[in-house]
Amino acid sequence: MAPQLTSDPAEQIIVALDGMAPQQALAFAAAMPELRWVKVGLELYVAGGPAVVQQLREQGKRVFLDLKFHDIPATMAGACRSAARLGAELITVHACAGAEALRAAQTAACASAAAAGFSEPTLLAVTVLTSWDPTRFAAELAIGEPVATYVPRLAQLAAAAGIGGCVCSPLEVAALRAAHPEPFALVTPGIRPAGAALGDQQRVMTPAQAIEAGSSQLVIGRPITAAKDPAAAFAACCAELAVQSE
Repeated sequence: MAPQLTSDPAEQIIVALDGMAPQQALAFAAAMPELRWVKVGLELYVAGGPAVVQQLREQGKRVFLDLKFHDIPATMAGACRSAARLGAELITVHACAGAEALRAAQTAACASAAAAGFSEPTLLAVTVLTSWDPTRFAAELAIGEPVATYVPRLAQLAAAAGIGGCVCSPLEVAALRAAHPEPFALVTPGIRPAGAALGDQQRVMTPAQAIEAGSSQLVIGRPITAAKDPAAAFAACCAELAVQSE
């Protein structure tokens, strides 16, 4: 089940706590009362473990657990079972793990959340990481199919396996939304407000552009977390989306 769709900008923005130590991440989240969603990625999870997810949830934050599980079906099922038990509402899995692994992960996550008394989480299939540019993608991975057609192929594989959404570049959102109407979730990193540095992202859009293209939720990291005034930066992103929705 995908998160309930909303036009509330604060619900549409997920702030990535990448690059933070556990106590720094907890302090940052606590200092941002308007912040609804946070992303816990590999670096933070390895440093803080399940406790950091639980502590963020105790603050009232909704957690996107972005660990990008990619393994054999039994292992992916076990990992998603544990993630759902923590109360993570969004959980990433690699679409290229294949249909059997995706189905196993989905079944395990839903059963585990129900047993723990949580609402059903949404699994998000990762298609092509936003750090890839098309030339390197073809050369380094020896994949002849262009990113523009490879991404929809993986998205369709995930949808057919019962996965509730995808993580994708904002530049792929419009085509994916046309093929997969709501409530299929499209969560997009690679979001950079106008004038922000690209960093290690190659395929980017502004927040308003991504929502207009069909994104359900946006993942924004350094433009907010590295800002001199993170609360003001978050508010500015929310204001941009509020204007866009009018």
